[in-house]
Amino acid sequence: MIVIIDYGMGNLKSVYNALKVLGLECKISSSPNEIRAAKALILPGVGAFKEAMDNLCENSLDKVIKEECAKGKFLLGICLGMQMLFNKGYEPEETEGLGLLHGDIVKMEPKEEVKIPHMGWNSLDFNKQDVITSGLTGDSFVYYVHSFYVKGYKNEDLVASSSYGELIIPGIVRRGNIIGAQFHPEKSGDIGLEILKNFGEMIK
Repeated sequence: MIVIIDYGMGNLKSVYNALKVLGLECKISSSPNEIRAAKALILPGVGAFKEAMDNLCENSLDKVIKEECAKGKFLLGICLGMQMLFNKGYEPEETEGLGLLHGDIVKMEPKEEVKIPHMGWNSLDFNKQDVITSGLTGDSFVYYVHSFYVKGYKNEDLVASSSYGELIIPGIVRRGNIIGAQFHPEKSGDIGLEILKNFGEMIK
């Protein structure tokens, strides 16, 4: 059972529907007991970093997530959910993240004329081979919607990135059982479904 963590922010139903299309057993829940009983976790998110972390901490879900990940349970963070995996965010002010990955979430400030927020389809450039991207090729396009991105990450954690103007956007990161996708796999057509399918295969 995959639990999609409900903390009041996120496109929960679209992630749920994508998993159901793949035949993956899942549920949406904010229950610490159900999160502990899950085989794997998905942390989605849409909105501001501080509000999201405040919501998580309000019900001590931050502690539950960190405890379960320390046991080796797989966690996939999506969009804002990926950003929350890192040390700190600055939307709208400095806020501690979950600290499961090294790096900080900062505002995108390109020097050239590109639109912010970064919204639309971009191709993935692969930094290394990983099970989460199994079956994907160099013409894999995914759908982004964001104004902040991670900087100061460890290069060995970077699985794939996308170029937006001169900015390099970490698209997929992974350290052991902790995985993040800055884009929305549930909105990225067949490529996104392949990534979610790979996640499901990893936890069997």
